[in-house]
Order: sequence, then C-alpha cells, then structure tokens
Amino acid sequence: MSEFKDLYQQADWKTEKHVPVIEAPDKVKKGDFFKLDVSTGKEVSHPNKTEHHIRWISVFFKPEDEKFPYQIGKVEFTAHGESVQGSDTSSVYTHHQASMYFKTEKSGTIYASAYCNIHGLWSSSKELEIEQ
Repeated sequence: MSEFKDLYQQADWKTEKHVPVIEAPDKVKKGDFFKLDVSTGKEVSHPNKTEHHIRWISVFFKPEDEKFPYQIGKVEFTAHGESVQGSDTSSVYTHHQASMYFKTEKSGTIYASAYCNIHGLWSSSKELEIEQ
C-alpha cells in the first residue's frame, strides 16, 4: 500500500505546468506581514477548460524547529467554462493564481500543493529567512 505523500509529484516549474510557483521574498523582517503569490503554469501555460483544469492550490508554512506546518490558505478555482449548455460554453473562467499575506517570527519553509483534475497532486517549497 502506498502512502498519501507518495501521490505528490514534483518537478521544475519552469518546464512543468502543474507545479505550484511560490513567489515570496527570500528574507522578511520578523513580525512584518509580507505578500506571497502562488500560481501554476507560470512558464508553461496550464489549460483552464472543463475537462482539464487546476481545482485548488493550498499553502502551508512550517517554522524551523516545530513539528507541524500551519495552513496559510487554500484557494479553490471553480469556474472552468462549464454551464448548463455543456462543457466550455460559459464565458466565466477563474485563473489559477492567488495572493496571500502572512507574518511569522521564525524562519522556515513555505509549501504549496496544487490539484489538477487529470494529473493529480503537485507540490513545491521555498525557504524563508527571518531578519531580526
């Protein structure tokens, strides 16, 4: 039996459209809020059609020397062109990109995961350093 963690795929976001891209500063001041952008398909566009789309992106932060991460946010993308007339007949589409703000007093790792309805779960991470 496989573990849930084994379902997550990783790759370089510059060549793989499913990998969540985390855009945040490398260093931030202790206790100051900062902006974090997360998206998929930054270099290689990901489809956004009824039959193939990114359903959600979730972001976590794990401070150094702590056992568990904190969920910073989860964004669901629910409009992919579907309507009562059928697939890709709507003029309403969401885009798989979000901005979040958070603060911390400890350095640590930002983790992002994304779910594609055809290609499953994808993840990435980025180190964050706190300036005193």
